[in-house]
Amino acid sequence: MANLTETSDSAILDLLRQTRVMSVTRLAEETGVTATAVRQRLSRLMGQGFISRRLEHSGRGRPSHQYSLTEKGCREAGTNYDDLAIMLWKEIRGVKDPEVRRGLLQRMAVSIARTYADRVQGDTLAERMESLGELMGERNVPFEVDESGELPILTALACPYPDLAEQDRGVCSMERMLISEVLGEGVRLTECRLDGSTCCTFEVS
Repeated sequence: MANLTETSDSAILDLLRQTRVMSVTRLAEETGVTATAVRQRLSRLMGQGFISRRLEHSGRGRPSHQYSLTEKGCREAGTNYDDLAIMLWKEIRGVKDPEVRRGLLQRMAVSIARTYADRVQGDTLAERMESLGELMGERNVPFEVDESGELPILTALACPYPDLAEQDRGVCSMERMLISEVLGEGVRLTECRLDGSTCCTFEVS
């Protein structure tokens, strides 16, 4: 049984991906938390466009709300295909022309950034960095923002793509492009775990 307090919203998304339609009662049973906690999660996920709700009438009893994934939610819940990602990355790495390879990385970064765009909020660069950090935290990838200097600095305390990064540093370039797209500011990777640093640091270029 999954524990929603430990796995955050991904537990609900994974359950709905497997079962397609579920009620609050059923979700509470499967996650082992209260119906109130489940409703709070569902409310947030509906606000983010990942889940839809419909009222279902069954016999003479009271109608109940049934929850299912939206198209956006299906994409979000189906992003754990590590083996496929590694195979696809190997194919990209096999492209001989460096310009073509860079173009592919840029297109991937832009595509991923679009899925984040509506969830990263903030008027200032620091606010957008904080928002991105919270979003990555939901994926168990901790980020922090240092605002002590003239410009804020974004630090990844863990690698979002550890297996890929160990095989090819090109994934670091894609991550830099992705962060630049999401923040709307060009960033450069000033420290990298692959170089022996304790974390990866992104500064405005």
